[in-house]
Amino acid sequence: MKVIALVDGEHYPEVTRWGLHEARSAGYEVMLAWVVGGTEKLKGPAELLDLGGIPVVASGPEGNLMHDLNREIRKVRPEAILDLSDEPILVYERRMELVSVALSMGVPYIGPDFRFDPPIFEPSLPVAAFGVIGTGKRVGKTAVAGHTARLAASGGHHPVVVAMGRGGPPEPVVTSPADVTLEALLGRVARGEHAASDYLEDALTANVATIGARRAGGGLAGRPFATNVAEAARLAASSGADLVILEGSGASVPTVPWDAGVLVAPATLAPEHLGGYLGPFRVLLSDLLILMMDGSPTGRDNVSTLYPLARRLREDIRLALAELQPVALADVRGKDAFFATTTHPELAARLAGQLERTAGCRVVSVSSHLADRAALEQDLRAAPPFDVLLTELKAAAIDVAARTALDRGAEVVFVDNRPTGVDGDLDALLAETVELARKRAAEQR
Repeated sequence: MKVIALVDGEHYPEVTRWGLHEARSAGYEVMLAWVVGGTEKLKGPAELLDLGGIPVVASGPEGNLMHDLNREIRKVRPEAILDLSDEPILVYERRMELVSVALSMGVPYIGPDFRFDPPIFEPSLPVAAFGVIGTGKRVGKTAVAGHTARLAASGGHHPVVVAMGRGGPPEPVVTSPADVTLEALLGRVARGEHAASDYLEDALTANVATIGARRAGGGLAGRPFATNVAEAARLAASSGADLVILEGSGASVPTVPWDAGVLVAPATLAPEHLGGYLGPFRVLLSDLLILMMDGSPTGRDNVSTLYPLARRLREDIRLALAELQPVALADVRGKDAFFATTTHPELAARLAGQLERTAGCRVVSVSSHLADRAALEQDLRAAPPFDVLLTELKAAAIDVAARTALDRGAEVVFVDNRPTGVDGDLDALLAETVELARKRAAEQR
């Protein structure tokens, strides 16, 4: 296996040569030794190290290790990175940044007691691909993917959304908006199927064709243990789409590469979760960072930390601040409503107030327990009489909320959470990123 070996000046040169000899004995062909820092054990400049004929490069004290690794990977084209360095030269944060660079370029990163393999390893699609990934569960990925599909369709494109989820189907199938009526969703429940998966929500709210994929497990860099998302993406590409929108699941990423995309994160995200661990990997994969505001002052204050952190990792990344606006998908004016959502109680109350103002209904009860079936059932039992259930198509929306509402003689109306720009034009940034994906696809295919 051809590798770039990372070494440092905290090891005596003879020990470094010994380590490289052991690497060769283990089957590694060291194409380049990169001195990532340290001078304590060196008698001269690091780049003049005698490592048995292996070419040597060194990063200066003011060097940017992430940029340097990117450059050397492009020059050498290794099959892996072999890390023979150690702290205090590569402290945990710097090492994870280098792991992120390698993985974002499709190169495994191997160390003495660890190995990271790239989560994205499938072939590129024959059409433009747009990625929507996140830092965790329920940060707004589905809302952004659906909104991107609406924008693309209004611009004359033919998008198909591929949504990878823990409740996706065993075999990918094309789902049209006509397949997500309340009756059809209740039929799925009757057959023992999950009726509130993200691909169904995308079809309902974006009014475009979608394909569901499933995944099990999720690694530190977002690689699923098992998934059929590649099959779903190929089906989308063969269905007449000119843009495939790949929607991640939780912090997991699709295994299919995309040409341009966005990273969605809450504005209240802890900075170390964006700039530490393998957050940098997700930043490096993204052209646009969307920070979701929830009305809390913490989020607004945190933006001034998160955005510079993202820009340090990727200089050309752009920022959008957004908030989710609930939109009732049918006329509910003058009706008493029960509102069910997956968000936290404080935000749920604000969303209910927005629904009253925009949809003209009276929200008589709110439940933030849509993802907690037992608590949701209790909230529904304790609710005063209502004419209509307003619910997101998530979690227990069909098997608990809709069934209970129908039993009580109420109608069911779905709510779409639509991302709206805060202090900026979100739609323009998303449209520009879509065109960037199409441009890159045209240049690379």
